[in-house]
Formats: sequence, structure tokens, C-alpha cells
Amino acid sequence: MRKGELTRERIIAQAAPIFNTRGFAGCSMQDVMEATGLEKGGLYRHFGSKEELAAEAFKYALAGSKRLRTDKVDRTHGAVDELLAVVRRWVEAPAAVAGGCPLMNTAVDADDGNVLLRKLARKGFADWRERLCEIVRAGVERGEIRKKTDPRRIANTVIAMLEGALMMSRLEKSSMAMEDARASLEELIERIRT
Repeated sequence: MRKGELTRERIIAQAAPIFNTRGFAGCSMQDVMEATGLEKGGLYRHFGSKEELAAEAFKYALAGSKRLRTDKVDRTHGAVDELLAVVRRWVEAPAAVAGGCPLMNTAVDADDGNVLLRKLARKGFADWRERLCEIVRAGVERGEIRKKTDPRRIANTVIAMLEGALMMSRLEKSSMAMEDARASLEELIERIRT
């Protein structure tokens, strides 16, 4: 990797927790300059705009979150156990980047008008939903999950409960909502087992 590419990657890694914690409007290029030690010209040499940097920072944070929460999940014991492992990992794994779930943070932050970040957040949710749907579909095909199980409904329920519980836990500074979500999702997932 060339020096310019390394610098660009370093800027993204250092900007990601700032954007994830403060949001697009709350993060200034001055904040990024202070974190990176670069001047404004140094930042704009690598990024055409604050929006471009924020988008790259989101992609970086989301990739880290995905790696942390879904990589190394045991896929050897069937679809139901894989879903249970995903839920457990999500509840137990701390955020990959300071500030919590970049998907939820960006979705809420971008809802008021940042078209690019909103598009990236929607894609992030769609990709997560599709990964969960694929687990359910594979389980149905192998006879591990009840035939009439709707993969989209299960995926949306898992995502909504985990993201909602995370928001509540952060707000209340307690893990109770996350533990309740885990218990409820484990019950739901066990009920779809054949």
C-alpha cells in the first residue's frame, strides 16, 4: 500500500469514532484535524468533502462491527444454533468503534436529510437482513426450521429487538434491555426449530 493510501486509511480509522459518537452534524473537520494531526489541506487531499469522509468512516465502522459480531460465529451446528450464536455475539460483543452501533447511529443521524449516509445505512440494514434471511432459508431447506417460518419476519424482529435494546441499554446505562432482548429472541428462535 502506498503512503497516500495508508494516510487515507488512517484518517478514516481516526474519524470513524468521532462521526459515530457525534454524528455528521456534530463532527467538524476541525475535530478530524485534531484527531489526525493533519491540516485542512491534508484532509481535503484525500477526501473531496466532509460527506465523503463521513461515508468512508461509516463503511469502516460498519465493517468492523460486522467482523466483530458475525465472524467466527459457529456455523457447524445448524441454522437455529447459528441464529442463537449471532444473537449472543451481538449482545456480548462490545462495539467495534466508540459510540455504539454505527448502523443505528447513522440511520438516526441521516434520517433528517443526509442522502448519502441514509442510503448507506439502508444498505447496511438490508445486507444484515439478507444475511439473517439466508440462515433461516437454509434452515428451512435442511428441515431444521419450520417450513412456514417467514425469513424476513424473523430477520426484522431480530434486528429491531437488538437495535432497540441497544438504544435502551445505552440510554439507561444498563445491560438489562440487552439481556431481555437476548432471552426473548432465544425463545422466539427455539420456537421455529423443527
